[in-house]
Amino acid sequence: MKLKEVDRTAMQAWSPAQNHPIYLATGTSAQQLDATFSTNASLEIFEFDLSDLSLDMKSCATFSSSHRYHKLIWGPHKLDSKGNVSGVLIAGGENGNIILYDPSKIIAGDKEVVIAQNDKHTGPVRALDVNIFQTNLVASGANESEIYIWDLNNFATPMTPGAKTQPLEDISCIAWNRQVQHILASASPSGRATVWDLRKNEPIIKVSDHNNRMHCSGLAWHPEVATQMVLASEDDRLPVVQVWDLRFASTPLRVLENHARGILAIAWSMADPELLLSCGKDAKILCSNPNTGEVLYELPTNTQWCFDIQWCPRNPAVLSAASFDGRISVYSIMGGSTDGLRQKQADKLSSSFGNLDPFGTGQPLPPLQIPQQAAQHSIVLPLKKPPKWIRRPIGASFSFGGKLVTFENVKVQSQQGAELQPHVFISQVVTEKEFLSRSDQLQQVVQSQGFVNYCQKKIDASQSDFEKNVWSFLKVNFEDDSRGKYLQLLGYSKEDLGKKIALALNKVDGPNVALKDSDQVAQSDGEESPAAEEQLLGEHIKEEKQESEFLPSVGGPFNISISGDIDGLITQALLTGNFESAVDLCLHDNRMADAIILAIAGGQELLARTQKKYFAKSQSKITRLITAVVMKNWKEIVESCDLKNWREALAAVLTYAKPDEFSALCDLLGTRLESEGDSLLQTQACLCYICAGNVEKLVACWTKAQDGSNPLSLQDLIEKVVILRKAVQRTQAMDTNTVGVLLAEKMSQYANLLAAQGSIAAALAFLPESTNQPNIVQLRDRLCRAQGEPVPGQESPQVPYERQHLPKGRPGPTADHTQIPRVPTQQYYPHGENPPPPGFIMHGNVNPNVASAQLSTSPGHMHTQVPSYPQPQRK
Repeated sequence: MKLKEVDRTAMQAWSPAQNHPIYLATGTSAQQLDATFSTNASLEIFEFDLSDLSLDMKSCATFSSSHRYHKLIWGPHKLDSKGNVSGVLIAGGENGNIILYDPSKIIAGDKEVVIAQNDKHTGPVRALDVNIFQTNLVASGANESEIYIWDLNNFATPMTPGAKTQPLEDISCIAWNRQVQHILASASPSGRATVWDLRKNEPIIKVSDHNNRMHCSGLAWHPEVATQMVLASEDDRLPVVQVWDLRFASTPLRVLENHARGILAIAWSMADPELLLSCGKDAKILCSNPNTGEVLYELPTNTQWCFDIQWCPRNPAVLSAASFDGRISVYSIMGGSTDGLRQKQADKLSSSFGNLDPFGTGQPLPPLQIPQQAAQHSIVLPLKKPPKWIRRPIGASFSFGGKLVTFENVKVQSQQGAELQPHVFISQVVTEKEFLSRSDQLQQVVQSQGFVNYCQKKIDASQSDFEKNVWSFLKVNFEDDSRGKYLQLLGYSKEDLGKKIALALNKVDGPNVALKDSDQVAQSDGEESPAAEEQLLGEHIKEEKQESEFLPSVGGPFNISISGDIDGLITQALLTGNFESAVDLCLHDNRMADAIILAIAGGQELLARTQKKYFAKSQSKITRLITAVVMKNWKEIVESCDLKNWREALAAVLTYAKPDEFSALCDLLGTRLESEGDSLLQTQACLCYICAGNVEKLVACWTKAQDGSNPLSLQDLIEKVVILRKAVQRTQAMDTNTVGVLLAEKMSQYANLLAAQGSIAAALAFLPESTNQPNIVQLRDRLCRAQGEPVPGQESPQVPYERQHLPKGRPGPTADHTQIPRVPTQQYYPHGENPPPPGFIMHGNVNPNVASAQLSTSPGHMHTQVPSYPQPQRK
């Protein structure tokens, strides 16, 4: 894409890379005339300012010269008054003279800008180059095989690299080696190139084309490989660029045949050795890869030939080209849009007429509109491949399953020199080792059904009383008489209670009998031996005989009173069989025991009514509890009890609730605790949900009380959920595959964490199956594909991206590349392939090694391994 242009018939030179701002120097070209046939000559300096969006370059200074130039270079040797690199302009003239200019003085407008000049050469000086290692050394070439080495600190006396080559001929190109400071190369139009060693002061090798059609117009050394250089041919019969390697200089290493006619100039990028510019008589400016011969970019130019082309030393994406139509154009190889450029050209044309109609009407012109049909051609594409200065030497990216994909470019020595060979590494990153270890333990426990031992270990390792209680409650689910053991956990042991009751009764037989009674109470919970039953039966018979001694004597006479008082009315009611009236009279006289005894004799219906009336009148502390026990109305107790007595309420439900109402009552008590403002009571609701076997509410309650973003906290929750689901499956015969929305979300989050740590099989095992949530379906599909096979019987979910099927590996090397041996691939799973828990069924056969087997068949350099993070290791 064109950035700037200067209308000059001139040679050009960019300011050194150390110089800022960037300048472009132009000197009037020799043996060329413009349309005015002017014989004047000048040396101008333009500023390259990309902030100015116009095509014009700002002219900083102009110096009128008496010389025209065949070659112009800008060396970095000189400093200005401020200590900055201003450099020195070195010009090759028509009459064998070399002139040194001070560019800082030209920009400042001084008249004395010439530092020195020398006319030692014979004929025009067409070749100049500065040594990049010793910037005070300049090589020049002219007619009759003249080559001089100039020291800018002692410009009067030049040196020669050796004796003149025979036969005598013009020197068209000269170049210092980019790696070895004492090596110099020169070339002549005959096609012969000579390499000089300044330490020996003689030529060390000569390179020439065998078919004698090589008319050398350009010479450049490889920026990185000391023994390689390129030669360009101006002959239309052989429009080629030859790549030579001096280690086997009998024939060109490679020939680039991208031009249709002779090549006039070449330039090799110092920033990227894979970018070689060439311009020719076919009016093309091409940017090619000298290693492959591929044309990476063709600059959009006009039909005029370009005779000089140069890279900008400071901005590697910028180049300039001088053409025979009297114009120097500045381009960028990074592409861009020309819409703004075309509009500015149109505006410039309109402004030339002052916005008035040029045909004399005097009416203002409307804004010039650019035809829209040309918009599709306004985008100029950049290079086919990224240049070296923006190419990432290394990179890393995380992929699904905790894989870290890294790449680096490794330098490999080949026949073409040092080449960069891309290597890709796939490593398994594990950051949560404790999380994975606990997950593995959970899977092993589910597989072995060792829930009791697992819960006991959790109890022993608990650091808080609440955590200990939770695991104790979970453990009870896998033991016999779970309700009785729930009561013990709540602090109600029947054995201890029997001892307390015996002491409270204060029996005359002493503490031994009380202890004996408590032992009998404790034994009554389990299966008793026949001897124990016989002993207990004997004790009961003895007690009945003792109590019968206090009953009234059956043989003595007694009086049946039928007086008008309460006792007489009760007697009359009993004599007539009116139990209901007798009960009412007893209640009225506050004779509660008599009322209850008579109601028992009157039948169940009367007993029930009597109990209600009794409880309505009684106001003791335990009346409501006795009411619930007798009336079996535990819902009212759970709904209305003080939440400070939640343990007592739960104990009553455990003792008296029927199996069909037990879970509902525990849920109700847990809901009340959870809705209370006290955070301590809210956490205790988890125990009620464990008793109820309500997994979904346990998840909701635990999520409120704990930090769910921590992987270990989520692991705590999943451990409890898995154990409770197995307990519910054992005790209540419920379908544990049914998963609520919140539990499904937590299980999905847990599966994502496992997958991120590389445990794909475990993640797939824990992922719920009985839900159709889009995110879970998509995660299941990704997990199955990571295992090497899709979900059986399920279509792939709709994903927000388009799936691309890429060929395995990368394209193989070209014929000119040497492929290094491929490192054998391997896959490592640090935690083994754990079997899925029985509560979570996986479909199909899951094999984590399938993916790695597919990767290992790739022809590219793909290294799959799991080294210690973060440093990948090559094996």
